Amino acid sequence: MWLTNLNTPGDPRTRSIRLSPCNPAGIAPEPALSLDGALAFPGLINSHDHLDFNLFPSLANTRYTNYRDWGWDIHSQNTREIESVLKIPLPLRIKWGIYKNLFNGFTTVINHGEHLDTEGAPINVFQNCHNLHSIGFERNWRWRLNRPSKNEWPYVIHVGEGTDPLAQREINQLLRWNLFHRPLIGVHGVAMTEEQARGFKALVWCPASNYFLLNKTAPIDQLKTQVPILFGTDSTLTAPWDAWSQIRLARQQNTATDEELFEMLTVNPATAWELPNYDTIIAQPKERSNSWDAFYTIGPDDILLILKKGEIKLFDASLKPALKQAGFDTSAFYQAGPNGKYVPDDITTLMEQIRAWHPNVRFPNLPKSYTKG
Repeated sequence: MWLTNLNTPGDPRTRSIRLSPCNPAGIAPEPALSLDGALAFPGLINSHDHLDFNLFPSLANTRYTNYRDWGWDIHSQNTREIESVLKIPLPLRIKWGIYKNLFNGFTTVINHGEHLDTEGAPINVFQNCHNLHSIGFERNWRWRLNRPSKNEWPYVIHVGEGTDPLAQREINQLLRWNLFHRPLIGVHGVAMTEEQARGFKALVWCPASNYFLLNKTAPIDQLKTQVPILFGTDSTLTAPWDAWSQIRLARQQNTATDEELFEMLTVNPATAWELPNYDTIIAQPKERSNSWDAFYTIGPDDILLILKKGEIKLFDASLKPALKQAGFDTSAFYQAGPNGKYVPDDITTLMEQIRAWHPNVRFPNLPKSYTKG
């Protein structure tokens, strides 16, 4: 089956994509489906999320000067909300975090935290890195950073997450104690200077989370000249479920060009994490044009198709008749998620299981009824 008349972000040329399976031995001409005006682009890479934290509501009681103040405050003021989520079994929380990313068009997510069991996930959960939380909350971080290691995995750590002198001093402390010059990937970097940025392999930018906690984000226009910038959503503890609203917030900062921001979601993380990217997203933008504006109008509702290494992991209901006609078995898919997308899991049952542990959990605006493919 061919999908034709596809555009790519910032490029006026049209393209076609061939899906398998096709008609056996070419007995009949392969069907073609014109998707005039739709955009095709590489699977997006989310360089920072805490997959098991995406059932939390956004928690903050004021604006803070650093992450330490925020952590201490919510653990003293929001104990009930935190305990209500943490009692949900970890596998359910992980699965929900994975589907949050899939619905948003991320085919790879870098999880920050303990190693998770994500076997069979519809997206790639990248965990080939050494995760340190932060200088403030990671016990024995100096030893963990400098202990002997059999691999060259990068060390990922929240750094510069604040607007006060402490946040900047922590970056200097981290660099000073990186005795063996391990590859560092920092997360947030709100207080980071250009000189400090040179000590990192990459920096993950999470603007929505930064503004929510600190009312300020990293000086990307300065830092991008010194270090590759990657994009991260963080979890719903500090940022919206809709990643595209976060991407548009990043665009509004005018600290990176449209192409640079796109590369923070694709090329830059593929290089920094040493990831092949064989995945494809097709979406119908709200604005039909060949400019970058089309890409940046997309939301979860607009995603038509997600291909993970050539396999369908999500499709829009409008494509179901054509896919079935072309020989794709859609019976293993369930209608779920934004605008009734089809995915290879029963999200309704997942939500019921979660509610059994936390009856007052707040889900995003998803359909109330679902059907199997």
